Amino acid sequence: MAKVLCVLYDDPINGYPTSYARDDLPRIDQYPSGQSLPTPHDVDFAPGHLLGSVSGELGLRRFLESQGHTLVVTSDKDGADSEFDRELPDADVVISQPFWPAYLTAERIAKASKLKLAITAGIGSDHVDLDAAIEHNVTVAEVTYCNSISVAEHVVMMILSQVRNYLPSYQTVLDGGWNIADCVSRSYDVEGMHVGTVAAGRIGLAVLRRLKPFDTHLHYTDRHRLPQAVEEELGLTFHPTTADMLPACDVVTINAPLHPETKGMFGDELIGTMKRGAYLINTARAKICDRDAVVRALESGQLAGYAGDVWYPQPAPADHPWRTMPHHGMTPHISGSSLSAQSRYAAGTREILESWLAGAPMRPEYLIVHEGKLAGAGAHSYSTAKDHKNG
Repeated sequence: MAKVLCVLYDDPINGYPTSYARDDLPRIDQYPSGQSLPTPHDVDFAPGHLLGSVSGELGLRRFLESQGHTLVVTSDKDGADSEFDRELPDADVVISQPFWPAYLTAERIAKASKLKLAITAGIGSDHVDLDAAIEHNVTVAEVTYCNSISVAEHVVMMILSQVRNYLPSYQTVLDGGWNIADCVSRSYDVEGMHVGTVAAGRIGLAVLRRLKPFDTHLHYTDRHRLPQAVEEELGLTFHPTTADMLPACDVVTINAPLHPETKGMFGDELIGTMKRGAYLINTARAKICDRDAVVRALESGQLAGYAGDVWYPQPAPADHPWRTMPHHGMTPHISGSSLSAQSRYAAGTREILESWLAGAPMRPEYLIVHEGKLAGAGAHSYSTAKDHKNG
């Protein structure tokens, strides 16, 4: 029998919901690529309910306990005496979300002698030390595509919010004010702007598709160039590197995974090559940007705005400088954890568990590390420290 250790974020402050704003979710049969949604044999939850918090348990308890397995759910993940650390040594499976990551460091993996599977309930497995997972033959899997569109929608919302100066204008209303000049003194139109994405995978491409109707000029850079037909359909300009693309853009959105090639990419030097007054949107991973370089760029006016929902560490401490820097639109890490997305990533997590417990193959697109090497989606999107060194 397996022990499954699941780390989820805390319940709402006022308690787990007893009712919801909407009664149902729209039906979606497949993702834009044609990939089908998760197909577990069954689910034990109501779509649209809060599944990503502790009491939601990703809808897994009845399924696992009915087969004699043990499920431990906690939000306590940080510090040497955390419940996560106490339960980890004899866990066979660890489940975590990018929004409340249980950082599976090399040290933690070394102590988890029984660990065989690390599942990301969502997308983005950089909170797992992939090199250590390879070394210890731990399979790493994530629910590919489950919340890509959710994040893409969030990116577009943040671009519009920053360019149109929405958040300060909303605050004016809350404060009882009505000074229109204050509200519009930093407000522009997105129409005609040059917008570029760093990476044009599932999220980046979805952002580009959603921005085309705004009559923007669209740019992208990616190590995998898109088909010519897609470039022509969307009117895309391809740039071989991020450094090549940035000077052309009024808005830059980061949609790349965190790995050795992208860590710390946006520092003083690279941000300095951007147009003065450009906007930077980062819903990928915080460590792709130099924390203090972002603050300096906003304070100097090199950046007109910065928005995102990814921080390091997560949760961010109260004194994190991104909470108080000027002209920002930061949120907690929520872009991929809408109630719509939770239904998909909970179902995908169950599908992965069903396959693993039955000794059956997982979908290749769910795999990040398998049999001691990058595999599936991981081989396409990630690199290891060894790859970076050799490169």
